[in-house]
Amino acid sequence: MDVVPITREGLTKLKKELEKLLKEERPRIIKALEEARAHGDLSENAEYHAAKERQAFVEGRIGELETQIATSQIEEIAGPYDRCVFGATVTLENVETGDERTYTLVGPYESAPEKGLLSIATPIGRALLGREEGDDVRVNTPKGPQEFVIVAVR
Repeated sequence: MDVVPITREGLTKLKKELEKLLKEERPRIIKALEEARAHGDLSENAEYHAAKERQAFVEGRIGELETQIATSQIEEIAGPYDRCVFGATVTLENVETGDERTYTLVGPYESAPEKGLLSIATPIGRALLGREEGDDVRVNTPKGPQEFVIVAVR
């Protein structure tokens, strides 16, 4: 398995989610299944089928989190930065629209672009790595080719 970089905060978040699923959600589902079984005929029992679907989702998420935690390696963030690297905060200007966005470069398990967390595994994240303030960056995105200027790296 490949090692995936993650921040200390990102790993803590994954562990908390796993703990909640194991200690709260799984027992709640087991109880719901027992109650649904007590109602008799399982073939037409909507409560039972809903609980089984929820159980499948939760068990899948538990497995996913366990894999993510096992393959994660904490990368300490220690700036200041003069290049785009894991943990750097980068301000980009879209050359075509003039819009500016600021992102912190993180690992894929904690990516949330809407919250300003951009994975280094995305096309934009990969294109930024190693670049400096003032560099032009051309990226093929799902929306088509885009060009950005790195306004700031901190």
